[in-house]
Amino acid sequence: MELRSRKILVVDDEPDIVEILTYNLEKENFTVFKAYSGEECITSAIDNNPDMIILDIRMPGMTGIEACRTLRLNKTFENTPILFLTADSDEYTTMNAFDAGGSHFITKPIKPSILVSIIKELTKKEIG
Repeated sequence: MELRSRKILVVDDEPDIVEILTYNLEKENFTVFKAYSGEECITSAIDNNPDMIILDIRMPGMTGIEACRTLRLNKTFENTPILFLTADSDEYTTMNAFDAGGSHFITKPIKPSILVSIIKELTKKEIG
């Protein structure tokens, strides 16, 4: 039985990271939407209703934590898995990410193939 295409929103202020993740996720038949700021994350999530959001924390303007908090206030996204992918791995940042409503926390750098494997497993468990 083939799973329907999963929609993932990838949010990072570094275009190279967004492109690498997009390439690897699309190879696995995910539909990918891109955003480069917290503000764009909110807009794209509302417009595209993704099944999962991969979100950087440290971005100019609205941070990923602020974007996550904002999304969690919207009933549409109260159960959408939000995976933080960030270079910040200190205890304070990790706690803030989960307090904001993050579902998972992965630190950079991570090999794209490993991240895709994690996402595939999470989509089976959480949205499949």
